Amino acid sequence: MADIAIQPVETRSQQQRFIRLPWRIYADDPCWIPPVIMSQQELLGFRKHPFYERSKSQSFLATRGGRDVGRITAIVNAGHIDRYKEQRGFFGFFECDEDTAASRALFQAAGDWLHAQGMTCIRGPANPSLNYECGLLIEGFDTPPFFMMTHNRPWYAQLVEDAGFGKIEDMFAFWGETSMLGGLDPKLVTMVEGVKERFGVTIRPLDRRRFADEVRTFLHIYNESLGGTWGFVPLTSGEIDHMAASLKYLIEPELTLVAEVEGKPVGAVFCLLDYNPRIKAIDGRLFPFGFLRLLWNKKAIKRLRAISTNVIPEYQAWGIGLVLMNGLYERFMKWGLREVEFSWVLESNYLSRRTLERGGALVTKKYRIYQDDPPRP
Repeated sequence: MADIAIQPVETRSQQQRFIRLPWRIYADDPCWIPPVIMSQQELLGFRKHPFYERSKSQSFLATRGGRDVGRITAIVNAGHIDRYKEQRGFFGFFECDEDTAASRALFQAAGDWLHAQGMTCIRGPANPSLNYECGLLIEGFDTPPFFMMTHNRPWYAQLVEDAGFGKIEDMFAFWGETSMLGGLDPKLVTMVEGVKERFGVTIRPLDRRRFADEVRTFLHIYNESLGGTWGFVPLTSGEIDHMAASLKYLIEPELTLVAEVEGKPVGAVFCLLDYNPRIKAIDGRLFPFGFLRLLWNKKAIKRLRAISTNVIPEYQAWGIGLVLMNGLYERFMKWGLREVEFSWVLESNYLSRRTLERGGALVTKKYRIYQDDPPRP
């Protein structure tokens, strides 16, 4: 490791090198999608972002012979510490050549920094938390990711495991053509109609006239509904406002539905068109004209990512999730969507996995969250 040097990222020049490194690592990978550079800067804390109002991070670059060969970010997530009462740090934004010495040095630097902050164990990847991009791709390298999903080189898992990390949780991406997903079990269709009639459940798209408030409503449902989900940390009010603003031009209201009972929002299904081919075309740059190319003629996009279906706890046994998904399918067909990915779904979420399998969706990608805790007995 004598020719490996680790640099903490402190200057603007180092930040630029950190962000640009993946362009070299994935130069011959047709499935890689460049990040939206401005968003990446925010999530790394290089620009202002509400995640870092309470949390903090330190990024590192690895160089060999003066050439950048790897990077990592060490993250202290204050929300996780408060919620789980454990001094757990995180790593994220990991990229590296197939270079074990460099990756070991990166994980050593990240671990040393986290331990100096009082952390006793580490989990990841989280960029910078499980509410954003997370997980290491371990199966499904032959197709591009859908919007806001990760992609990495096949050798990354070996590098992470070599640094002393083991699996804690896997996540799946389920894919289907809309024609496949139309063959729902007739019993489920009957159940949907019964739920709507018995409980007075109605569904509607987001209201464009109150767009910011509507997105906040969805994110509040998201926070309330996932309280018992593995690893979940609620979005802060600042993150909710920031996310609502950043999604303003990306969300199509008719593809994101709210379920109501007596006028009260109790559930929502949230989807985003797959903007990744357009992000690749603009090379991650929104300015000066990338933003226009990203949003032009959205009806031409025929792939969609269904990010989450959420129902607040007291209504979760009513079958409202099925009502939402049934209503969403009708809008898929009206839009002319051909493909949809449901991602991500936790390995431990048996109900969602079984529901998707019954609907005909196929697992096409698997992602893994690692941690360096001692193996379970």
